[in-house]
Amino acid sequence: MEYKTTGLCDAFLENVSIADATGFKDYGGRKTFGGKIHTIQCFEGHAGVEKIPATDGTGKVLVVDGGGLSALRLAGIAVKNNWGGIIINGCIRDSATTAGLNVGLKALSTYPISKVTDTEWPENIEVNFAGITFTPGHFVYCDDDGIITSAKALAL
Repeated sequence: MEYKTTGLCDAFLENVSIADATGFKDYGGRKTFGGKIHTIQCFEGHAGVEKIPATDGTGKVLVVDGGGLSALRLAGIAVKNNWGGIIINGCIRDSATTAGLNVGLKALSTYPISKVTDTEWPENIEVNFAGITFTPGHFVYCDDDGIITSAKALAL
């Protein structure tokens, strides 16, 4: 996928929402990624979350509202199943490993502890963070300059 969020904003500003991505860092090996949004909302436990990237993710980006702190290990699973990337409103662990994986991964920070729960988390619901709403089935585009969403696929 070849694009720049700056170019997409220049061409489609009236059709995009721009996230306040100032707190997000890149932890994956791919800096530019995008696709159809698939969401999950969780807090501090990730057992149910790991099942999502274990499915075919071709053309999709997993958006996780982790409530600010979820030590999630999803990138390795996502690579195996062709996910375009993951955006986590929370933390990741094993950052040295994820840096070498061919997947986009944006998160707030790192955290060394993993917490597993048996909780079923709500999936494919609208989630709100970084000043915007991530809507399942809409599209998200990420690069070094930002995170933007659109109801329709964008191309230059």
